[in-house]
Amino acid sequence: MLRWLIGGSREPQGLAEKSPLQTIGEEQTQNPYTELLVLKTHHDIVRFLVQLDDYRFASAGDDGLVVVWNAQTGEKLLELNGHTQKITAITTFPSLEASEEKNQLILTASADRTVIVWNCDTGRQIQKVSCFQSTVKCLTVLQRLDVWLSGGNDLCVWNRRLDLLCKTGHLSDTGISALIEIPKNCVVAAVGKELIIFRLIAPTEGSLEWDIVEVKHLLDHQDNILSLANVNDLSFVTGSHVGELIIWDILDWTVQACERNFWNPPPQLDSQQEIKLCQKPNDVSIHHFTWDEENVFVAVGRGLYVYNLQMKRVIACQKTAHDSSVLHIAKLPNRQLISCSEDGSVRIWELREKQQLAAEPVPTGFFNMWGFGRVNKQASQPVKKQQENATSCLLELIGDLIGHSSSVEMFLYFEDHGLVTCSADHLIILWKNGERESGLRSLKLFQKLEENGDLYLAV
Repeated sequence: MLRWLIGGSREPQGLAEKSPLQTIGEEQTQNPYTELLVLKTHHDIVRFLVQLDDYRFASAGDDGLVVVWNAQTGEKLLELNGHTQKITAITTFPSLEASEEKNQLILTASADRTVIVWNCDTGRQIQKVSCFQSTVKCLTVLQRLDVWLSGGNDLCVWNRRLDLLCKTGHLSDTGISALIEIPKNCVVAAVGKELIIFRLIAPTEGSLEWDIVEVKHLLDHQDNILSLANVNDLSFVTGSHVGELIIWDILDWTVQACERNFWNPPPQLDSQQEIKLCQKPNDVSIHHFTWDEENVFVAVGRGLYVYNLQMKRVIACQKTAHDSSVLHIAKLPNRQLISCSEDGSVRIWELREKQQLAAEPVPTGFFNMWGFGRVNKQASQPVKKQQENATSCLLELIGDLIGHSSSVEMFLYFEDHGLVTCSADHLIILWKNGERESGLRSLKLFQKLEENGDLYLAV
């Protein structure tokens, strides 16, 4: 295997590297991805992957190309040319269930200040919008209303035919970095260090026009918001440049919980070193989230943290999960997590319960047996406090996928077809379950022998 030839160990880098990077040997018995396919078409950084259906995905990046691939075979299906500069956002626009047309669309935004709508099946460019005053940084589809939103220095609402329904005024020079949909026909936009709640007003009998209004500004973050995501029907979550995690109520937009203590400098460092460490923002920046019913999984600098929603605290962490900043994480079945980093690695983790600490020795003697001893309560208090503050789970490294030579920007997980990663090395790698692929090859060979009548001769 390529990753075994290259090796899984890495030397610590920089002053901040005080926690040893966890490594794994060649015998990665719990890692299913033992085969890989390298897909080459892009000639610049590949930043985006989006799943189209159970077997297709699209890739896009700084070369302005959009490529549609078969996730099962790695075959290039379509190459979409239309943008003149790098892609800045991509999303899918599924057709309505009641609609007769079942064509799924791809929306792409570019630094050339255009948005193009593509047909997924034919690769045909349906329409191009070129009226933007700034680069569109994010695209969000509100499927229930059959509209989509573009976020840049302003917020625009469009229908499927690319008619501009309504827009806001100029919001800021930094622009909208992220958008999500929340109930009551509202959306949340991250603009610098603040969140703005907008409400969409659909046409009624009294008014035939759409409108969008600002409802509220949330100013709880101290620095720029880098990540924004829906967690469940009750909450959404935000993460900032200085490591603030805030859980918000999705209905009244109040703060449900806040975590700012993901990272603390080691106590043995002198004050000058601590200042240098604190000045390095990548050590605490929250770049990405994923979640399940119980936890939010957070990429904080080079580390991974598991924040329990019910207990409102971190229950597991790997402070140095990678050599460089973690850019993307995803939750897999069986309590597994995948992360990728600027260091070019992709790592698989398993969330495991910590073994319970051994019970404290029971003091002997008549008085202690009946609880009269003075040592019992006082001695147990520090131990109890340490147990409360300690994490209750472990993130155990079970796989290390080494194939890219530069920063891995993100990935997609297909339950039946494996894992897809994209990178600054211009490559896309399709990681396959070796045992499953071997079984499929054997089955195809068996079927071919049976069709040709050679199976009975062989027997």
